[in-house]
Amino acid sequence: MTGMTRRFTTAERRARLARRHLLLPALRTDDVVALTDAVVALHSTDPVTVHLSAAARMAHPSIPAVERCLYDDRALVRHHAMRRTLWIARPEVVRWMHAACTRKQAAVEHRRTAKFLTDAGRDDADAWIAGARKQVLDLLHEQGPMTTRRLGEELPELRVPIGLAPGKSYAATISAHTRIPLLLGFEGALVRTRPAGSWVSGAYVWDAMDTWMPGGVGDLTEQEGSVPLADAYLRRFGPVTQRDLQWWTGWTVALTKHALAGAGAEAVELEDGPGWVAAGDAESADDAPVPSWVALLPSLDPTTMGWKDRGWYLDPACADAFDSVGNAGATIWADGRVVGAWALGEDGAFLSHYFLEVSDGTRRAVLQEAERLQALVGETRFSVRFPGHMQKSLNG
Repeated sequence: MTGMTRRFTTAERRARLARRHLLLPALRTDDVVALTDAVVALHSTDPVTVHLSAAARMAHPSIPAVERCLYDDRALVRHHAMRRTLWIARPEVVRWMHAACTRKQAAVEHRRTAKFLTDAGRDDADAWIAGARKQVLDLLHEQGPMTTRRLGEELPELRVPIGLAPGKSYAATISAHTRIPLLLGFEGALVRTRPAGSWVSGAYVWDAMDTWMPGGVGDLTEQEGSVPLADAYLRRFGPVTQRDLQWWTGWTVALTKHALAGAGAEAVELEDGPGWVAAGDAESADDAPVPSWVALLPSLDPTTMGWKDRGWYLDPACADAFDSVGNAGATIWADGRVVGAWALGEDGAFLSHYFLEVSDGTRRAVLQEAERLQALVGETRFSVRFPGHMQKSLNG
């Protein structure tokens, strides 16, 4: 920026969050791609999160609408990326993520799998993996999508016993064929498609990536992928700190600085220090005050997990909304900040706890959102993979 550096207030940051993440009721959309783009990508480590994050931003929440977008239109693709987490994003964004984040993780996963095989007595681990890769891809190209179990049945020669954590109390023996799809997923050769069960299942059917997503993950370099990914993050989450971007992506300091420079990011001031916005984004109508709003966001929602420096939307009193390693549980939001935690009981009842004092009007609005949520879920019951401390307490 030239002249005076733009200074953002917390109120302006909260207004941007509400508008850009489509959390204002008036901005909700049934365009699943658009609401995913609004937060760059949806967390998918817990399969439930995808649907509940989408529902919080939809005018008419619908599980089938999300499934059509994912599995019929294939407009969104599931892939391991930032912080070794599963995400759902547009194919173009998946290619940025793969180049900037996943390719290095794939190398680590290859070494891990090779070590398992070597420890199991094989002296040709790399060659064995290469052969298994070819067999799996040939099979999927010929016969189409299949589960890990089916891959093992069709390719019994890959069912080599390997040990996990030998000598530990949690040691186990598994079949090597279960590791190959995981590795090929990191490499971008395979993709997780439909769940083998319902929408709450995390067991997916595998397909060849170049079949499911024409063109595959592409060949961008890490540096080439990092620039558009950083720009997308800045435009959805900015203003952010450098530490926010580095944490969100899992990058080194050097790659973070390269991406900021390559994206033409502009320096700004936040109430608690320096920050960054996307090029040309220091001034925006999105900074204007917004009407009062509430939202029920699921565990690992991309908004709650969008920043490393969270003080502007997360009061210290709300620490129990997270677990002990920093995963966000299901949260109640009001006017741009976390105010409570929620859960659904075994009978489907809405359970809540407020960390902060809120008005009666806010509580009524939360109950209205709870009714939307319960109507979406219906009789389906599910366990949350990463509950926050309070969410876990609410569920007993």
